[in-house]
Amino acid sequence: MQKYKKILLAAAATLAFGTQAVAADKLKLGTEGAYPPFNLIDASGKVGGFDVEIGQALCAKMKVECEVVTSDWDGIIPALNAKKFDFLIASMSITEERKAAVDFTEPYYTNKLQFVAPKGGEFKTDKDSLKGKVIGAQRATIAGTWLEDNMNGVVDIKLYDTQENAYLDLASGRVDGILADTFVQWEWLKSDAGKDFEFKGEPVFDNDKIGIAVRKGDALREKLNAALAEIVADGTYKKINDKYFPFSIY
Repeated sequence: MQKYKKILLAAAATLAFGTQAVAADKLKLGTEGAYPPFNLIDASGKVGGFDVEIGQALCAKMKVECEVVTSDWDGIIPALNAKKFDFLIASMSITEERKAAVDFTEPYYTNKLQFVAPKGGEFKTDKDSLKGKVIGAQRATIAGTWLEDNMNGVVDIKLYDTQENAYLDLASGRVDGILADTFVQWEWLKSDAGKDFEFKGEPVFDNDKIGIAVRKGDALREKLNAALAEIVADGTYKKINDKYFPFSIY
């Protein structure tokens, strides 16, 4: 059996699709590490979160060892294409623009965009009510793009390198509100830092498909898709989901 396993691993190592080859025994999993509860670095320096646990479950199904590598959000796709890691699982929305640079797996969860602002204050989310307000979002995200596409000239848009820095400015009063993924906002509102804030209005975009990115033409995409289907079918996905959320995000 061991000899047979080695033969299979060797065959997988030489399998190629286009110009990309799939490593058989070890992969590098890329994430941001600054987007709790999906990816974060804890006080001990360990990288964790929903994204990372899903990625590690996929690696287990593919029977490969995975090393976690972090990258700043702004350079995370170039880092993938520079082969600093083999696949990227960092709550990245699947967009046509990104699909020109990388390939995506099937979605591993679906998100929404929603505003957060101080509790009790007047904060309606229509254009007339938002006119002149300062609204923050993380740079190079669906939330930032949505603001630029829909609120340019209506609100003063402030974009941040990390979601955490956007929240710092909201807490200090330097912005009137934040637009971000609902599930990330939900986590922050439960924290001590977010206790004086609340959701405002209904989600402005409710079909944000989140995928795992690989380099163009990499056969690893199909291996990840197969592993994703397996962890959904056998309950592994639900177990990880329930650790972070009291509702399904799949």
